[in-house]
Amino acid sequence: MQAVLLGSPETKRTIYLKKAADQEDLPLLFLDWKNWRETRPEGPVYLKIDPPKWESSSLRELRNLTEAYRQELSEAEVIWKGQGAKFLNTPRAICSLLDKRGCKETLVKAGVPVTEILNPPEGSSIACGADLIGAMRELKVFQVFVKPVSGSGAAGIGALRLHPGGKAMALYTCAYLTGEGKLYNTKRLRCRRDPEEILNILDVLLSMDCVVERWYAKEEYQGYSYDLRAVVQEGKMDFLLARLSQGPITNLHLNNRPLKIEELRLPEYLLDHIFQCCERAMECFPGLSTAGIDILLEKGSRNPRIIEMNGQGDLIYQDIYNDNRIYRHQAEIMKRGLIERRSFVRRPVV
Repeated sequence: MQAVLLGSPETKRTIYLKKAADQEDLPLLFLDWKNWRETRPEGPVYLKIDPPKWESSSLRELRNLTEAYRQELSEAEVIWKGQGAKFLNTPRAICSLLDKRGCKETLVKAGVPVTEILNPPEGSSIACGADLIGAMRELKVFQVFVKPVSGSGAAGIGALRLHPGGKAMALYTCAYLTGEGKLYNTKRLRCRRDPEEILNILDVLLSMDCVVERWYAKEEYQGYSYDLRAVVQEGKMDFLLARLSQGPITNLHLNNRPLKIEELRLPEYLLDHIFQCCERAMECFPGLSTAGIDILLEKGSRNPRIIEMNGQGDLIYQDIYNDNRIYRHQAEIMKRGLIERRSFVRRPVV
């Protein structure tokens, strides 16, 4: 049995898993998404699947790119299972978390606290900006997030706030709408306040497959609002990091501030509660050994809610540039799996 990484060459994911494998004395074969079918080894493997590298910044292409990735994952599962493969995360589990709506619905059914999807009033739909604003006013919900069902890294996400008693509104987003009506991800957060511009962006965004979620006020630290990114592996919290922001979107690549969890001085019972929420969330998806989980602590009560889950959300710069704990644990898991497989194969028949 061979340990294999399927991903993209020269990415930080690939580089730092290889470093971890070297530290654990684990021979690791790398396969590129571009030609994995032709170069895959014969026989059983222990496989970790990283995401492919997408170059496009067009938000309209997100759905097609994700759908093509789903098809590749499904094909990979059939082929590798036929060779007796073991997976760090199964392709099916990864696919389940690529769908924000389906993932959130699964968590809700299991009773896991989440940032809830906003359903339109009975008999109506949310197909454009005017629909959304009308639904928010009717439901008396004045803050929401609009998210493409597919995608990550805040691509296409909009945080919309309405004035409860007036026409003023604000939209925080990295999306940029061209004069030709094309929507792009800029990786730069801007606040839009012109109602016509906001409606135009929302019209294009909602013409794609999106979910609308309630925008909960987050707990604060030294004037910053924050949420948490956890990496859970094999039922263990391997990493927990706070992401501080002066705006509603906390992704660290948007120049937001990372903070060690110890700096927040959260009480032990709350840390236990956060881990229990993550543990229950992981149990909802068979075949999921490792995941990145975003958690919100409600302002005041500090009740945790799962914002999102990512079956390939294990790249944390604050870890790889220090202990590389996450990838070292993955290398340990794969090495252990290889040893167990060899022990099983060599066991004498009595």
